[in-house]
Amino acid sequence: MAFKIGLLGLGTVGQGTAAILLDREGRHPLLKEIELVRVGVRSLSKSRTIALPENLLTTDLEAIVTDPEIDIVVELIGGVEPARSLILKAIDHGKHIVTANKALISRHGAEIFSAANQKGVYVLLEAAVGGGIPVIQPMKECLGANRINTVMGIVNGTTNYILTRMQAEAANFDEVLQQAQELGYAEADPTADVDGLDAADKIAILASLAFGERIKLEQVYCEGIRGISATDIDYADRLGFTIKLLAIASRSLESDTDNISVRVHPTLVPKLHPLASINGVNNAIFIEGEPIGQVMFFGPGAGAGPTASAVVSDILNIAGIITTTNTPHGLAESAHPLMTCTHQHYCELAPIEELITRFYARFITRDLPGVIGKLGTCFGNHEVSIESIVQIDTHGKQAEIVVVTHDVREGNFRAALDELKHMDIVDRFPSLLRVL
Repeated sequence: MAFKIGLLGLGTVGQGTAAILLDREGRHPLLKEIELVRVGVRSLSKSRTIALPENLLTTDLEAIVTDPEIDIVVELIGGVEPARSLILKAIDHGKHIVTANKALISRHGAEIFSAANQKGVYVLLEAAVGGGIPVIQPMKECLGANRINTVMGIVNGTTNYILTRMQAEAANFDEVLQQAQELGYAEADPTADVDGLDAADKIAILASLAFGERIKLEQVYCEGIRGISATDIDYADRLGFTIKLLAIASRSLESDTDNISVRVHPTLVPKLHPLASINGVNNAIFIEGEPIGQVMFFGPGAGAGPTASAVVSDILNIAGIITTTNTPHGLAESAHPLMTCTHQHYCELAPIEELITRFYARFITRDLPGVIGKLGTCFGNHEVSIESIVQIDTHGKQAEIVVVTHDVREGNFRAALDELKHMDIVDRFPSLLRVL
């Protein structure tokens, strides 16, 4: 049984995907049954590293998604539109979908999966999170027996590269970002990466899988790394931590009702934690559940080869199911229960003020006797328990003080900071970071 593939987009990942589909030697035998028949591009004349027969290329993307001969549409053009409209039209024409588009799924996943379920086709998205790291299907299948309590990880290679360089070279953010852009590790407009928006898309998808409910992206707390300085990285190192941009989805077990938090922010990670050693452009996703305990998935989080590997694995999964059921379209009656998305309800996320966590804060104060005592009293009045409070350095008439708390409610900590802002002993607090 032959499976015909229509590919939308021939950028870095699209070329990597096409290369695998055209070079089957030594790969899974089912690939011999898969044929790339149409490739949609913006320009026929653009120079590319892969040589494809001219008759495969077309600028008419709608013709691909409506072609009755095509079984699986692979969307790799990115962005929300026209990707959303093309995928919905492909679904309406009975096509299975493979996509790497995390922004589209995090924003319009409910619409897309509802349409797919109604039509009886699959939408697979292994490549949308973690590049070549297998995590979507393992969460659906291998970890399906577990109650997942936490999913967290380093899911953006650009920010991890920047923070790694900052730590290794005692360099500041702006300097390293510019170098990352020159090397091609960061986009000309790095907003989605350095402000945490890309990571928010990905953790919304992972949280939906972990907790079995849809996530409203606008409720995901998002904070990037622009404010991280070489000073903070140095102090974190002295305290036994490294700073990482973490995407975290967690479920509180301290109450009868689930209290789910989904957030992205820079975090002080203890050096002994597995995520602390993930450097460069690599990604890692750490999962904690019952009864399995803790597992971590690690590997390259982007790039033509790793991401194309995930794309083609999804194609193979769909082809394998079609082969065993012998029903290319109209799978509504017999859809694989571990391959579909059945989430119907939206999860109400806890506001960031309700988060229970530790904090690191760096203060610039007047260098006067009793300052540390006044800081401690203010925190105590707001039920903020201090683990350590240390004067690190002095600068003329100013002192630099670092505070690390025990687990506290974020709202209480913020209230203490609001009070401290109005005290004449405090000039400013340049850094405020959560501690894992």
